[in-house]
Amino acid sequence: MAFTYKTLYSLTLNLKFVVMKIFCIGRNYAEHAKELKNEVPRKPVIFMKPKSALLLNNHPFFYPDFTVDLQYECEVVLRVSKNGRRIQERFASRYYDQLSLGIDFTARDLQAQLKEKGLPWEISKAFDHSAPVGKMLPIDGLSLQNLDFSLLKNGASVQQGNTGNMLFSFDRIIAEITNYFSIHIGDLIFTGTPAGVGRVQIGDHFQAFLGSECLLDFEVS
Repeated sequence: MAFTYKTLYSLTLNLKFVVMKIFCIGRNYAEHAKELKNEVPRKPVIFMKPKSALLLNNHPFFYPDFTVDLQYECEVVLRVSKNGRRIQERFASRYYDQLSLGIDFTARDLQAQLKEKGLPWEISKAFDHSAPVGKMLPIDGLSLQNLDFSLLKNGASVQQGNTGNMLFSFDRIIAEITNYFSIHIGDLIFTGTPAGVGRVQIGDHFQAFLGSECLLDFEVS
């Protein structure tokens, strides 16, 4: 079978969607940094999760057996819509078109042990299915600098945040990430969690809301 230019172009587009990374921003809300007794950063703190961390379609999350202190962190998640690198902040809004809510699950006991030894702490953040993400919404019509979001655990509110309280805006985050990494269509960016993080137990039911709309709804098994 001979490949035409149109066929090759179509394959290239498909590959762009296959390539997917998860970027995360730590300590992007001052009150959260303070509750964990961390220094409030002067620039975005960047770490990553692999594609295998993603958990979609409200599938249940299975509590891992390597931690006794699993904690939730609810965050606004951006979807990258355009490939790019070294993007200036003033142009960054062109590079994302949808957002959702997600949870950055963290094995806090492992993280503390590794940080104490000065070791990388990916295993506490980047393990399989540690990044549940909810239904995506187009950003058109949304006030991105004033988005209210919340997390309910077993029907009780445990986290409430507003993007106006972020230390670093969506556009600043993208500019900072792309100083070091190329971004590609389909990449996801967790933009940080507000105060109120806490422990997870088997049987917990989590629901994440953007305003009054539930975007994520799953149970821990």
